[in-house]
Amino acid sequence: MGLHENPFYEMAAILGLAALLGAVGQKLRQPLIIMFLATGILAGPAVMGVIESHHQIELLADMGIALLLFIVGMRLDIHLIRSTGPVALATGLGQIIFTFSFGFLIGLVVGMKVLTAAYVAVALTFSSTIIIVKLLSDKKEIDSLHGRIALGFLIVQDIAAILALVVLTTIGKGMTGDKTSVGDILLMVLRGGGLLVGVALVARYGLPPLLRRLAESQEMLVLSAITWAVLLAALSNLMGFSKEVGAFLAGVAIASTEYRDSIGARLTTLRDFLLLFFFISLGARLEWAAVGSQLGASAIFSVFVLVGNPLIVLAIMGFMGYRRRTSFFAGLTVAQISEFSLIVAALGLNLGHITPETMGLITLVGVITIFVSTYFILYSGQLYTALAGPLSLFERKNPHRELAAGHVPQVDEFDIILVGLGSYGSSLAEHMLLRKKRIIGVDFDPNVLDAWRARGVQVLYGDMGDPEIMESLPLNRSRWVVNSIRSIEFNQALFRMLRHKGFPGKIALAAGDEQEARTLKRLGADVVLQPLTDAAEQAVDAITSTVEVLPIGIEWPLAFREMRLSALSACSGQKLADVALPSTAGVSILAISRAGSVHYNPGGDFTLYPGDGLVIMGPPDVLGQAEAVLNQTISIENDDATYRFDTAEVLISPDSEHVGKTLADLRFRQTYRVTVVGISRGKKRIFPGQGSEESLQARDVLIVVGLAEDIVRFKQQPWI
Repeated sequence: MGLHENPFYEMAAILGLAALLGAVGQKLRQPLIIMFLATGILAGPAVMGVIESHHQIELLADMGIALLLFIVGMRLDIHLIRSTGPVALATGLGQIIFTFSFGFLIGLVVGMKVLTAAYVAVALTFSSTIIIVKLLSDKKEIDSLHGRIALGFLIVQDIAAILALVVLTTIGKGMTGDKTSVGDILLMVLRGGGLLVGVALVARYGLPPLLRRLAESQEMLVLSAITWAVLLAALSNLMGFSKEVGAFLAGVAIASTEYRDSIGARLTTLRDFLLLFFFISLGARLEWAAVGSQLGASAIFSVFVLVGNPLIVLAIMGFMGYRRRTSFFAGLTVAQISEFSLIVAALGLNLGHITPETMGLITLVGVITIFVSTYFILYSGQLYTALAGPLSLFERKNPHRELAAGHVPQVDEFDIILVGLGSYGSSLAEHMLLRKKRIIGVDFDPNVLDAWRARGVQVLYGDMGDPEIMESLPLNRSRWVVNSIRSIEFNQALFRMLRHKGFPGKIALAAGDEQEARTLKRLGADVVLQPLTDAAEQAVDAITSTVEVLPIGIEWPLAFREMRLSALSACSGQKLADVALPSTAGVSILAISRAGSVHYNPGGDFTLYPGDGLVIMGPPDVLGQAEAVLNQTISIENDDATYRFDTAEVLISPDSEHVGKTLADLRFRQTYRVTVVGISRGKKRIFPGQGSEESLQARDVLIVVGLAEDIVRFKQQPWI
């Protein structure tokens, strides 16, 4: 049986080719859209001629588009537009108007008809939400200021795309020769209004109770959501609108319910699979003779999108008071056209508004801009470094929208500059504050910064990979820079930049695994944090600890409670006999776990340490009081200079009474509370282990270490 005699064999060959090209795309760090288009081109009649089941593929493609619009509508987050302020609306609308206007003029200049130029201009207007979200998420920039602004104006673009589909479906009929009277237009408006009102009523009164009942089964919830999307898409098409509009409204109807995230998470993979067939179908329908004639025009439009779109975003955000770096990174996200552009073009081709040549032009522009802009976003930092000088034209002398978040107070000295205030960084900050450390937090998530600023913590908006941020930080007045971000590339770049700036303090870097930890230690980091390893160790301690000794089913007015001794507990370092538990009430410590071992019935001379797991036993109404006593927090003041270690070099004078005596005889630690690190005798270096029996000679130099106040007293000794 031949390949074309069985559609299943044909589909298997297409999917195999898509998987192969997808793997190549991953190596090239390219979005799968490009690879799916390539699959359609290779499997189409122009090359291999594998595709014959066009109707089946187009049906799956229509389902994929409907599902895409359904998910876009379901995740329509108006709050995001509000939270990013006027910049999302101004940038989104400004970019749409600019791109459409100049794209339309370019189309007319190269000889296009008015309707064709309008379609091309509309197609150039939209940027790919799917691609941008994926790239920003991979770079961990989705919550950055430029990431939030980009998502804000992408939502504006998505809304504009839906409106464009409605307009092109209705008004476009009259422009291609169909007689469209004012009455027809009014009827279409009434139908649209009726559709909106109907969907609003269902969303308000019908969907919430129905979804609540269906949510008892995840399978039924997802099936019902897909059914709702397809039904409304079909109804929209029946009323004279596009299927895409109906699917979008179906998503908007669910957007306000509590089930949208659960439904969206389960449908994303199905959406990506079905969209595969849309791009394959699009690639297979390309007529290469027609595409070849559009190479010149596609190059012009591609340069316009790759350069013009970022420039308009730069100009608008710069005018609104954003730094050039933020504006540049946000601008790069619009340097491509999107899957919406191809959907609009496919709609125009089906309606007869545009020719296959125009379809090929828009597709070619999509391939070029998506391919190039992907590398723009991936290497945005290097691009900014190269273009920082000329980009100053797009920054006001007073970028007021970011300066407020970038102000660092004039304090004599800070303990720690903490980079990254995510989940791990925030936990570090909490414990630093408990220890009364003076910290500055650096992050590029405005919401996180606002939360910490409200608590009185000094914060700075920015990316530590930006040299300008380095200039804003009090590096010469800080003891530590602690990076909580587990990225080996970022850690290495940060370490080198700090050393290049001459940072005098210590550096702590976070590693994702043991291999990264070894790399950072070789690099020269003073401390390497391993949050995942440390958390795993604590988790195993908790699982294999005192909980195993708790008795079950005891019939007595006693209760058992497991607790962990805090690092700041006043009981840390004390013997059990000295801990003031309410023993008269019958409370006692039954067992203590430490490092995976359990100590049963510990005696009074047992010393408590931070992290110990305790099982306490006693009357239920007293256990809470006992736990409070055990974890009563000690008061930690700021470290003064006298409570830090210091070093000194001390010259032994010829008339010193210590000449001729050994280090063992002099007992420096017991007498002066300092430790001798070594003896310098001319060019000879003598270490304590070697020199404990070495007699001191005149002109020897002792290298000692101790607390600052002890070092001061030691240097004041009259015999030195």
